[in-house]
Amino acid sequence: MSREPNTRLADLFVLTGWSKGELARLVNRRGAALGQQQLSTDTSRVRRWIEQGEIPRDPVPRVLAAVFTERLGRVVTTEDLGLERHRPTRSQGASSASAPVPWSPDRTAAVLTEFTGMDLMLNRRGLVGAGVALTAGAVIADSLKGWLGGDAVAYAASVPGPRQVVTGGGARPAVDTYDAGPIGLDEVESLERSVQVFRAWDAARGGGLQRKAVVGQLNEVGGLLTHRHGTAVEKRLWLVAANLAVLAGWMSHDVGLEPTAQRYFMIAADAAKEADDRPRAGEAISRAARQMVHLGRADDAIDLMAAAKTAGGRLLPRTRAMFNTVEAWAHASVGHAQDTYRLLGEAEELFSDEASEPAPTWMQVFDEAELRGMQALVLRTLAEHDASAAPQAQRHAERVIALREGTGQLRSALFDRITLASVHWITGEPDAAAFQARMALNGIAQNSSHRTWDRLREMYRLTASYRGLPVVDELRSDLGRQLRIADAKNRPRA
Repeated sequence: MSREPNTRLADLFVLTGWSKGELARLVNRRGAALGQQQLSTDTSRVRRWIEQGEIPRDPVPRVLAAVFTERLGRVVTTEDLGLERHRPTRSQGASSASAPVPWSPDRTAAVLTEFTGMDLMLNRRGLVGAGVALTAGAVIADSLKGWLGGDAVAYAASVPGPRQVVTGGGARPAVDTYDAGPIGLDEVESLERSVQVFRAWDAARGGGLQRKAVVGQLNEVGGLLTHRHGTAVEKRLWLVAANLAVLAGWMSHDVGLEPTAQRYFMIAADAAKEADDRPRAGEAISRAARQMVHLGRADDAIDLMAAAKTAGGRLLPRTRAMFNTVEAWAHASVGHAQDTYRLLGEAEELFSDEASEPAPTWMQVFDEAELRGMQALVLRTLAEHDASAAPQAQRHAERVIALREGTGQLRSALFDRITLASVHWITGEPDAAAFQARMALNGIAQNSSHRTWDRLREMYRLTASYRGLPVVDELRSDLGRQLRIADAKNRPRA
């Protein structure tokens, strides 16, 4: 038994406002509801968990995770509570137990399934949370440097039976609420097709409508990964998990669940590592970087892109081009014009390069429209620091609007309209800006993306310089009213 305090549990315990006696009663009550009538937690045991670092036997850690999740309105896992003891990874010795190292497949599957299960519980109960501090990008990047340098995963397909994870109560199946057996290539192909469907839904309407379905599918895949499979099936199954986790993260970011999104991006990177697909891991990290830019944390985004670019192996030219656009956006947001133009120029050249092999499915979304859309956004962002970037931003925005015509990518089309409107405000063309803003406002009600409202709010700020013009005053009145409605609708419930 550790004699060190469990600071993770202590910090979260303070946030709940409970007394130790209240927590003990909640654990016993929840345990009884789950058929665990033998639980007899009391105040002294809670004190030992917090002050002495004692780890209770299973199922108490999982019960604690459930009650903390409901109380705080965000996903809390046993790992977050400091109540998991895992086996060292294959490449980890006892002397390096505290160093950042790759997770084992057992641990990745366990965390994936626990996290998605808790997320689904919040969905069912209508609880959400968005006020939790994010992990700094630099911290994630430091951890990922050791992770990215680890050896490729060694598959253990010959070992039968479910994976095991070691907890304070000894070894148990990584997930003991799912009893599916191994699957074959036909089932994996069906799962791969489902990812394509989810991607199309997300592009069309935003993350709010289908996030729960994606998280549920990811939870099912996590359950499948608690069993051993043949090498080919196992690798593809981990890649399905990575693709679904990226989507779950992106959809969570799209509806303002930022800490949840960040955890999914890291789960996706781990799952891609298990699939021995380092470029996929790098793309997952680049999503976290885009999230940081959106939240105004450009320095963290730059750190994350440095980690993404070291994801290893040989990146296809278009993958490198995509990474460059994200890094350019981070630099543009703090006015680094030279770095921005350099990265965008390289992205243009890389996008035109012919690859010797077909792009993976997750890269097929980065087509010319995505490239032009990112170029427009980056240069519009830079134009607030350097007005000479505005004409190029306008040219790319007009081009991408034409490219997306009739594609059904409604959310992206809204972003493009907002970008073009913002450029017109910056260049002193209020009539053209108001027209594009109206086009965006007319279509935004069909979309569940909170990010579109965030971008619209940024654009609204630019209208202030034109107050007094009738067309602008009318637009500002309508925009302000719609933004207030959206804020009330999207406000998380505690």
